[in-house]
Amino acid sequence: MPGDVLTTRALNRATLSRQLLLARARMSAFDAVAHLAGLQAQAPFPPYYALWTRLVDFQPDELARLLLDREVVRIVTMRGTVHLLTARDALDWRPLTQPLLDNYLRTDPQWRGLDHAGVAADVRKLLAERPMTGKELGLALVERWPGYTPSALGQAARNLLPLVQIPPRGVWGKSGQPTYVTLDEWVGEPVAVSPSPEDFVLRYLRAFGPASVLDVQAWCGLTRLGEVVERLRPRLRSFRNEAGRELFDLPDAPRPDPDTPAPARFLGGFDQNLLSFADRTRVLSDEYRKRIFTKNGLIPQVVLTDGFVRGRWDLTRAAGVATLTVEPFEKLSKKDTAALEKAGAELLSFAEPAAKSHDFRVDW
Repeated sequence: MPGDVLTTRALNRATLSRQLLLARARMSAFDAVAHLAGLQAQAPFPPYYALWTRLVDFQPDELARLLLDREVVRIVTMRGTVHLLTARDALDWRPLTQPLLDNYLRTDPQWRGLDHAGVAADVRKLLAERPMTGKELGLALVERWPGYTPSALGQAARNLLPLVQIPPRGVWGKSGQPTYVTLDEWVGEPVAVSPSPEDFVLRYLRAFGPASVLDVQAWCGLTRLGEVVERLRPRLRSFRNEAGRELFDLPDAPRPDPDTPAPARFLGGFDQNLLSFADRTRVLSDEYRKRIFTKNGLIPQVVLTDGFVRGRWDLTRAAGVATLTVEPFEKLSKKDTAALEKAGAELLSFAEPAAKSHDFRVDW
């Protein structure tokens, strides 16, 4: 039977602790990316904000250098979305998430009848000659596979093979279209032949637990992970949430007192704390979820007070002035407003050090 009941607040504090959001950590950017089980990275720069809000004295050049040195990579993995992962995790985890991508290829009509093996072989040949943008890759493939659009073929390539987006994509302050090479060629190692789904689940729990099987599946996009968790059960602790659902965790993982203070935090767009659970109420209420998850698929930058999402933020630049605007979803106390203003000043200094002046606003 499941063990002790963990309240929503207890789950919140446990998650914040694992996610380095209760207190900034003194660790390298590389170690943080590994510890956090990767970072959501659909857009180029949210990973920089993710590390800034979690680490002591983080500077953008540290992560940029890891990308340039091929120690971390931008690649489609969990949920079929782009993540920033250590090279080792990418080599291990892309094969584990490949069934999800294969399912996309089987079920979407735009790829009906496509010879997956043939396209994959052509992609490897093309990228062995030179890196290519998605558009270039699609146009080159359509010559070999008439009847499909270049866009569909470019997407198929990213699903069929482990392709990384190479710099300058993802380098702070740089721009550029996603340009691809194969993961094994880029990092000089083959992808894992027999990666461990058990290790995969344990890494999730260390970064996000305690969590249910449904939470693990929501994070990675895979199904039938209950079988993996059952094999791991002797190594895990079992809890229940307030609704009675069974949760699993590592025995030695931190589970702070629910009354532990949680500082104000600014989270970048697509932050993984909003995307890595089936039940997001540990950080985001159902009411506010409707204001965060919109039809366009973009996940805004949000603020946390007392550990929970209480609003969104935006950073604009005009005439040399950098303005950070917070849009609260509810009335904030003077204490919380002051804490956000203090943290906001630090964010402005990080993101806009060259601005002539900084301005902080609360847009009620």
